[in-house]
Amino acid sequence: MSVTAASLSFRALRILAVLLLATGGRVLGQSSSKQATDPAVARLGPEFASADAQVNGITLHYVRGGTGPAVILLHAFPEDWYEYHKVMPRLARKFTVVAVDLPGIGGSTGKPGGYAAADLADDIHQLQEQLHLEHAYVVGHDIGGMVGYAFVRRYPKAVRGAMILDVPLPGLAPWKEITAKPFIWHIHFQQVPDLPEELVAGHQAVYFRYFLDPRYVSDADVARYAKSYAAPEHLHAAFEVYRAFPANEKFNAERQSRIDVPLVLAIGSKSVFLKDLPTMAKALRAHGCTNVKTRVIEGSSHYVADERPETLGELIEEYASVRK
Repeated sequence: MSVTAASLSFRALRILAVLLLATGGRVLGQSSSKQATDPAVARLGPEFASADAQVNGITLHYVRGGTGPAVILLHAFPEDWYEYHKVMPRLARKFTVVAVDLPGIGGSTGKPGGYAAADLADDIHQLQEQLHLEHAYVVGHDIGGMVGYAFVRRYPKAVRGAMILDVPLPGLAPWKEITAKPFIWHIHFQQVPDLPEELVAGHQAVYFRYFLDPRYVSDADVARYAKSYAAPEHLHAAFEVYRAFPANEKFNAERQSRIDVPLVLAIGSKSVFLKDLPTMAKALRAHGCTNVKTRVIEGSSHYVADERPETLGELIEEYASVRK
């Protein structure tokens, strides 16, 4: 396919704009008071606040708002808590909403190891206990979905349900077939020791723009995410999550005991994973999950919170509401 000079110039200008945005302003994650002045938090509404918690020897940053039953939101790569900013005000009308920066991302500090989903789930569980978010509903997208499933496996009594958004689970069919496909190249790249850090450092905005559709994610938002992964420890943490996938495969494959926690697998109607949805649900049932539902988010590809926030908000409301 040929590319015109005009389109190349437009693309170059867009990349330049993202880079300029990424280099300006304040880097997030310096202190609780500075995080509280984050304009992105202020735009959510006066009921939202940014805060830190000390968990398992690290700092976890989170944004909290609303009242009612707890909903914990776990983000994807290459985003942070802000992935859910379009759905958080709606959810806060009925729920206590807590969107977390995963360890090593944004305002959360990194750690020397322990980036497997089960370890990250323990970090989130410790935060849940500190904030007294009893019987929470967990929503996780992409990497966050892997952590959400590990959370349910490790702490089934701590949750009333979980929603896993547009991601296959390591160790469960059809994980091997999916990761063998060319469109999953970035997983293999990001698992290489040290090299991704060297190549992506200083180019986060350009790299992240490859994943994030400009129709739904603005240049300013990409610049924000670039800051969240700007520090060397942040970029390293992000790639360590991918290097821990073999540990995730082992953890998930070995767990086959009965678990009655309601699970929802939701995939975008334009997602590359859509055709795999029945197989994913079947694999969960074969591993002891007795209450698995599947939903399709119409009009969305992978980044469902960015692309179809209204639909996602409705879906979370439907399943996170406390049943009497």
